[in-house]
Amino acid sequence: MKQTILITGGAGFIGSHVVRLFVNKYSEYHIINLDALTYAGNLENLTDLDQSPNYTFIKADIRDAETIDAIFEKYPITGVCHLAAESHVDRSIAEPMAFITTNIIGTVNLLNAARKAWTGNFEGKRFYHISTDEVYGSLGSEGFFVETTSYDPRSPYSASKASSDHLVRAYNHTYGLPVVITNCSNNYGQNQFPEKLIPLAINNIKHMKPIPVYGKGENIRDWLYVIDHARAIDLVFHEGKVGETYNIGGFNEWTNISLIHVLCEIMDRKMNRAPGTSASLITYVKDRAGHDLRYAIDATKIQKELGWEPSLQFAEGLEKTVDWYLANEEWMDRITTGKYQAYYDQQYHKR
Repeated sequence: MKQTILITGGAGFIGSHVVRLFVNKYSEYHIINLDALTYAGNLENLTDLDQSPNYTFIKADIRDAETIDAIFEKYPITGVCHLAAESHVDRSIAEPMAFITTNIIGTVNLLNAARKAWTGNFEGKRFYHISTDEVYGSLGSEGFFVETTSYDPRSPYSASKASSDHLVRAYNHTYGLPVVITNCSNNYGQNQFPEKLIPLAINNIKHMKPIPVYGKGENIRDWLYVIDHARAIDLVFHEGKVGETYNIGGFNEWTNISLIHVLCEIMDRKMNRAPGTSASLITYVKDRAGHDLRYAIDATKIQKELGWEPSLQFAEGLEKTVDWYLANEEWMDRITTGKYQAYYDQQYHKR
């Protein structure tokens, strides 16, 4: 194989799209998908790759340093795309230690394993760390996050990701490890776990359940179609400059309440309901603790240096997303009941 790429968190939402892209696009690569299969990791996202000759799945936890070291000893890994992370802000407020151990210690375990395996011979190697725009903190009504924006994380989740970013850079400066970092805006699209805003709203609208909206719904996010993000990750992995950071955004800002109203209109149309039916489900709830007002990414650098830009307008991406969830009711049903976790046992437990 030309390269052996370890993709962590490859059974998750963004990771599964990256794994599929790499497996299908680079038949000469060996793609190793490492995932702990926690609640958000779902191998059903990748059933189409089960028989791919250049694809290997390993169930492992990045917090287990010995296991990570053993994987680097067993396989001739030339590159890492590190997506494995605890990523839901609400969960981080309730259970911060899970975010500290996975996002910080897990990242250091991977950095140490790569450094030991590559033993100073970094030619042709790359450690790519995928992060979030939340490390930058909160914006007012104007301005954008750029790659040089000072870090100002506001939640246990964003603080843990900021810590991991700093450690990745430290391993570059201290040990010469060839690293690259990207910070992305909110992703949306197929296969997203329904604790996140868009799939949660779609599922609740479908079943005529209340759609919870924090505060007055005035918080603003920049939305990025997940397949466009996977394309950007491919570009940065292969063409990004070592030691650099690239911001990846959708140039697509929406208040939460405006986004929900658009979703309601789409769902009314798709489900042949009277206009306004879904909007009647909107329910305002107590605001999240420390809720950042606005995130907005300036993705000029990756546009100019690597030629990346979003492929879809938001209206088209949202239509595709709704269509996918409505066409994959069984996937959503298994996710919401927890039955999706049985797939691993069926496919891998006896191997």
